[in-house]
Amino acid sequence: MIEDLVLTNLAINEGYSRRVLPFLDPEYFHAKSYKIAFKIIKSHIDKYNELPSRSSLLVDLQNVESISEQDYKETEKLFDGLVKDEDVDEDWLVDTTEKFCQDKAIYNALMKSIEIVDDKAGQLSKGSIPKILTDALSVSFDGSVGHDFFDDYEKRFDFYHRTEERIPFDLEYLNLITNGGFPKKTLNIFLAGTNVGKSLAMCHCAASNLADGKNVLYITLEMAEERISERIDVNLLDISMEDLQDLKKETYFSRMESLRKKTSGRLVVKEYPTSTANANHFRVLLNELKIKKSFIPDIVYIDYLNICSSARVKPGSNMNSYGYIKSIAEELRGLAVEFAIPVVSATQTTRSGYTSTDVGLEDTSESFGLPATADFMVALIRTDELDELGQLMVKQLKNRYGDPSKYKRFVVGVDMYKMRLYDVENTANDDIIDSPVFDKTNTAEKFNMDKFKDFM
Repeated sequence: MIEDLVLTNLAINEGYSRRVLPFLDPEYFHAKSYKIAFKIIKSHIDKYNELPSRSSLLVDLQNVESISEQDYKETEKLFDGLVKDEDVDEDWLVDTTEKFCQDKAIYNALMKSIEIVDDKAGQLSKGSIPKILTDALSVSFDGSVGHDFFDDYEKRFDFYHRTEERIPFDLEYLNLITNGGFPKKTLNIFLAGTNVGKSLAMCHCAASNLADGKNVLYITLEMAEERISERIDVNLLDISMEDLQDLKKETYFSRMESLRKKTSGRLVVKEYPTSTANANHFRVLLNELKIKKSFIPDIVYIDYLNICSSARVKPGSNMNSYGYIKSIAEELRGLAVEFAIPVVSATQTTRSGYTSTDVGLEDTSESFGLPATADFMVALIRTDELDELGQLMVKQLKNRYGDPSKYKRFVVGVDMYKMRLYDVENTANDDIIDSPVFDKTNTAEKFNMDKFKDFM
């Protein structure tokens, strides 16, 4: 019986025990006595970092609480049968144990899925079934113990020259600073004040991705699904909000069908009430979209991070805003890694940041833990002068994809009526890309020097 083989070698074969113990789970042992025996052996090894003796196992068994007499006798009998077989090949034993774990994980997942399906009270989410099965199918013994600097230099060279798949922009400077777009498994943030253009920027990027043939999921916790779709409509149809309202039904239908034929991408917009949804809700949504609509997004937009809830921290807890927002950011970045997609979101500036023309990371509202977690972060800045020119300034704040000091600031054109961003002539950026921009704030006062007087 494979369970006897596993327990025996766990207790008396140190090489085997070190290799397989991290991957074993008590739920793989269905008989109560085997589960008790495994927990005792594992507890001893974890605590003392050495294999247990038979006498120590029996003493630990006596200290197990709420154990029936029958389970006690059966577990004691298991410990009496711990005799090493000298002829067993350790590699074969490890491979056999791996298959045992995989079979048990799949069996447990199927039983759990049936329990969810039969749940008459509806307390268990059917949307969690795909993840339960996926986790079970991914069970394996990872033999990797790290990257050897000299033995693995060939793999390292291939990694250096591998082209990483990215989701590109239709804006030149954003592509330049990201080396071609957002990579997978990343969290990317737009920082801006109220009514500056966070949602506009995300809607424009979502429209651009859709036109480029990408599958886009847009999650909104601020505006209705229809309002987000309306912004993307005017962007892609190249008309103003007013013109969209006046568009005849037949004309609108015709233009939408024409747009559908021009792209292989799909867009899904999902609305949640403010501060009620967290990464777990988004995970279930992603799994349900895959099952019900055969829809797997290439990129996810979440509008916006600060009005999400945390999956780990209960609302009303005593945690401060720094820890709470950082928790949300970590959960969203974990979601990006789990589904191998870029996640794009936004956050507000502080009150002082709203009036500043040189927004910095210190102007992030509520929590500095957000920029600490994000892979990429840019500020969107509006001034009266930029509004007159129909432009929006973009400033790099954090960049793991390139040099944040290169193209640190630049402007893009903005059409508020069509909810669209666009490239401006290169001459518009000649004087600001790598030049400091100061205003009459505390930041500016720190640089009260003659060579900067032109910027004061």
